Amino acid sequence: MDDSKLTRGANIVVRHWVRLKPWESLLIVTSNNYMREALALSHSAQKRSLKVNLMIVEDVGKNVGIYFDKNEDAFDGYSAIIAATEYSLVTTLAAKKAIGRGKKFLSLPLSTSNNMSLLEFDFLYMDTKKSRLMSEIIMKYIEHSTTIHVETPAGTDLTFSKKGRKPGFFNGVVKDGKGFSSASFEVYVPIVEDATEGIMVVDGSLGYLGKCDQNVRLTIEGGRITDIESNPCGDRLRAFIESYDDPGLFVASEFGIGLNSLAKCRGCSYIEDESAYGTFHVGFGRNLALGGELEANGHYDLVSHRPSIYVDNRQIMDDGIIIIPEPVFH
Repeated sequence: MDDSKLTRGANIVVRHWVRLKPWESLLIVTSNNYMREALALSHSAQKRSLKVNLMIVEDVGKNVGIYFDKNEDAFDGYSAIIAATEYSLVTTLAAKKAIGRGKKFLSLPLSTSNNMSLLEFDFLYMDTKKSRLMSEIIMKYIEHSTTIHVETPAGTDLTFSKKGRKPGFFNGVVKDGKGFSSASFEVYVPIVEDATEGIMVVDGSLGYLGKCDQNVRLTIEGGRITDIESNPCGDRLRAFIESYDDPGLFVASEFGIGLNSLAKCRGCSYIEDESAYGTFHVGFGRNLALGGELEANGHYDLVSHRPSIYVDNRQIMDDGIIIIPEPVFH
């Protein structure tokens, strides 16, 4: 591991994303598996604030979010929170409460599969101003639409409803997210939970499970996965979803568009995978903090390449390239 890159990544998070002020108190939520990253973040933060504390969560794994659903006041007493755990906490009830009270909240899922720290990944260096501009352009078209339709060369053909739902975006910077953000760079929509219809062919990333050798075809009816293609990757995905023991994890609850031109969908980090420009993803499970209505034991995202995206029949992306307005973003 490269300590200089780790330090630089920690400084990006603390100084440029959270923009920690001297009078603000910071809580870094982490686990023993990520103490190296947590200490780098803490060291950077201590140069800017006198009150920086760590919270070590014992329940490591995909169910860590359940604790923060049951303990909604976990972040009381702090004005800024960095959730530097293995899995995302941005959709938890504790995060929703903190955000509602005007606290800064950054979800920084550190799960990787290539023996590198997430803080060393190059996608963290993406120009946040450029991503904000891209987001604002896309959201302008999505905001006043009611349906989103997506097709891909691999065979995806999906229709989502966003009736009554507002899009948002993440680019790391909590100010841009009006108080909260995620390390992912994306436009997101908390889609209507019972209205997604069609076929999704996952040819990018299986989220927490990373890359897989085969494409996986999913059938979604009434917002719920009703069939998963039976091949080694599909079987792994089915077992992963069933391990949550919650039918809510079969429900499509988020539509997202990756915006980070430095990110690659390599399967090394799910947060990088879903950020990659030229991809879209569908989130399943809990979406409360995003503006949805589904409470569930967890949340995961599946990523596919080269989407053509239509909002109320107006095309905004063609084969993975944003086409409104000119000039085209690459």
